[in-house]
Amino acid sequence: MFERKSSALGSVLGLIAIGVVSVFAFTACTNPGTPAGHEGYVYEDPRIFGKGGYQDSLKGPANFGVSLWRNRVVNIDMRPNTYTEDFSILAKDDLYISFDFHTVISVRSGTVREVVENYGGDNWYKRVVREAFRTFVRDSVQQYNSSDLKMNREAISSEVTQKLQNYLAETPFNVSKVVVGNVNYPAIVAKAVEKKLAAQQLLSEKETQREIARKDAEIRVEEAKGIAGAQKIINATLTQNYLQHEAINAQLKMAESPNHTTVYIPVGTNGLPLIKPAN
Repeated sequence: MFERKSSALGSVLGLIAIGVVSVFAFTACTNPGTPAGHEGYVYEDPRIFGKGGYQDSLKGPANFGVSLWRNRVVNIDMRPNTYTEDFSILAKDDLYISFDFHTVISVRSGTVREVVENYGGDNWYKRVVREAFRTFVRDSVQQYNSSDLKMNREAISSEVTQKLQNYLAETPFNVSKVVVGNVNYPAIVAKAVEKKLAAQQLLSEKETQREIARKDAEIRVEEAKGIAGAQKIINATLTQNYLQHEAINAQLKMAESPNHTTVYIPVGTNGLPLIKPAN
């Protein structure tokens, strides 16, 4: 009787042990994965035994495979991404200008292990790039007066891009470009700019008016020359005979009119009339 109980107890304990092992094996198995556009840093995180540390790299989309070891993965986005920083910087003329800068950076393929072990993993931008980027922007902007910033966007962008590329030249990070975003002037500068633009517009209008006046004067001079020339020609042709001829023709036209009430009195030796309207 005792032997039967011992045998039954042993069977039960065996089943329990198998169940525990099965549960442990099931929960212990890992299969780290990496999505598309990423690379994965696979490492072992030992429970009780195992060497731990780096195991392999994955290029997504991919899975490391099922393992009894406690494997984990850090996935790094290798695609170009835009990182934006907001600024309020004191310009060369001691005015604070608010604006934002955007930089496009990608991680070079095949460098995931270096990124994780040397550059902070997925926090690489904050740990390695951010402060240098902000410093380069401040140094570049402070060379200009506030009124010149918008006109020199391209120069600032090129300078910061070059500095950032040089800074990251020996790292896994590639800088595509840096772009200057919105530039917001304080109210006093905005009003000054508006006044300057208004003054330039007024000056342009005055210049236009002056040009019009000059052209008008030239036209009047030409008209005066024309009148003087015409008068000279007329004076040269107004002889006594010509005037007498014109006067006689005028008399004939008026005499032929049925409604005329004019009396002609010839006077002088040349027959020119003295014209007097009838009352």
